[in-house]
Amino acid sequence: MDIPVYDAIVIGSGMSGGWAAKELTEKNFKTLVIERGPETVHGKDYPHDFSNPWDLEHRGIMDEKLLERDYFVQRRCFGMNEYNRSHFVNDRLNPYIEEKPFNWIRGYHTGGRSVMWGRQSYRLSNLDFEANKRDGHGTDWPIRYEDLSQWYDYVEDFVGVSGSTEHIEHLPDGVFLPPMEMNCAEKAIKQRLEKQYADRKLIIGRIANLTKPKPHHIELGRGPCQFRNQCSRGCSFGAYFSSLTATLPAAKRTGNLSMAHNSIVKEILYDTETGRASGVRVIDSETLQEREYRARIIFLCASTIGSAQILLNSKSTAFPNGLANSSGVVGHYLTDHLMVGGATGVLPGYEDQYYTGRRANGIYIPRFVNMGDNNQDYLRGFGYQGAASRSNWGGQKATPGIGVDLKKKLHDPGPWKFTIIGFGEMLPRYDNCITLDEERRDPYGLPLVKINVSWSDNESKMRESIISNAVDMLVKSGLEDVKPVEWDTTPGTAIHEMGTARMGLDAKTSVLNGFNQCHDVPNLFVTDGAAMASSTCHSPSLTYMAMTARAVDYAVRQDKANLL
Repeated sequence: MDIPVYDAIVIGSGMSGGWAAKELTEKNFKTLVIERGPETVHGKDYPHDFSNPWDLEHRGIMDEKLLERDYFVQRRCFGMNEYNRSHFVNDRLNPYIEEKPFNWIRGYHTGGRSVMWGRQSYRLSNLDFEANKRDGHGTDWPIRYEDLSQWYDYVEDFVGVSGSTEHIEHLPDGVFLPPMEMNCAEKAIKQRLEKQYADRKLIIGRIANLTKPKPHHIELGRGPCQFRNQCSRGCSFGAYFSSLTATLPAAKRTGNLSMAHNSIVKEILYDTETGRASGVRVIDSETLQEREYRARIIFLCASTIGSAQILLNSKSTAFPNGLANSSGVVGHYLTDHLMVGGATGVLPGYEDQYYTGRRANGIYIPRFVNMGDNNQDYLRGFGYQGAASRSNWGGQKATPGIGVDLKKKLHDPGPWKFTIIGFGEMLPRYDNCITLDEERRDPYGLPLVKINVSWSDNESKMRESIISNAVDMLVKSGLEDVKPVEWDTTPGTAIHEMGTARMGLDAKTSVLNGFNQCHDVPNLFVTDGAAMASSTCHSPSLTYMAMTARAVDYAVRQDKANLL
């Protein structure tokens, strides 16, 4: 039987995989995208995009017995519900081992977690790229902001990121669509907060939702945001960016894209004679039969944990501990963002002001600690996401009453409430890792992933600072009934896992160079969260996209020069 041969293979169809597919196919590379889950079609496979609560058996709330049986991990995701359950994996069929508690939230289907992401889109700055070198935790990034700046421009324009220009050095501005508008309470709190603190700003979130589509968005069938705030269901309007709405359609229209669904990657094949990856061996999830594909360039974009799993399972005489793992660090330095709470309070007044629609976005307070004179007894920093809103009838459903008076109470909106939740940076540590259990296997015969991750003393100290600073800011901004929000969350909760095949300058302590190219295997590139040398405190997806576009540009140039 002949083995199919392509110019390039992309493993994974999510955020990074979609970008790799787009860039490779547009450069005329015949490209195969391998997706372990079933095919999903934009618009068609969003089963509850337009459903009302009364259309669902449990009115949007998940059935407890079903959760316990099939979604005992995925239920830990704050955004999972009856409307979007089909986007999440069945935990019973996709087991892993929690040596220490870790919430591995996954979506196995075309588009992966790009269908479910929170869409917050922020650039990293040199405050982030230089952090490891500055304080000695982790390996120095082999790139700086100047290396990614033009690629941030490139992906933001294609994605469609709405946001405001703020001239914040450590949160660089980008190529923005018109920003979404803050409501009156957020504007008032912004004014008060920035008056109280010279080192802090409150801005509208930078989000991958189209506020004013450009012609190239419309050409792909994408329309403006409808302010429904139902993005997690999938958006038939194509208003938010995902692989399904943007990069994969762009790749498909080139005529150079092929897709292999229900194909679980068992290993990446390595040719000892050439010193290159030669192809991929997959298991058909429906028939359990194995098959192979060949290509001269491979992009591994299976997610931070998934990519490390594939590398570790790709063993050979040249790499007995896993492909591209001469350093021994594949699987190590796993991080997530510290999402542990903040504060909430009531803003008095403004009862005569309202808002319409359901804005699918909030506000952002960029990092302000461990900068300048604001030094703490821990390293790195955090930012806050949040929003102000008025409670509706649901917040008063326990109110006693009957008749007209009760209806009036339920009709009138409640007071303005404002909540902020912190996202903090986790230090990269060797002991935080994934490994493979050769004794225990999944339904496809592959070793189970073992995850061993915990917070350090640095994160514990930061947790207290996140909460105390949130309370302090709300009190000083004139809010009443301010209360701390305290969550005892485990790693994985923020769903921003990073770092298992990190970039670095030294091949002895890192897996990838500054172009996401494996030190050990020149034609193998890893461009998802596994490549991150540190986690920063921002949502990381925009950086994955920029790194992927840059890596493809480099790979194609190297290929044409016969250097791969």
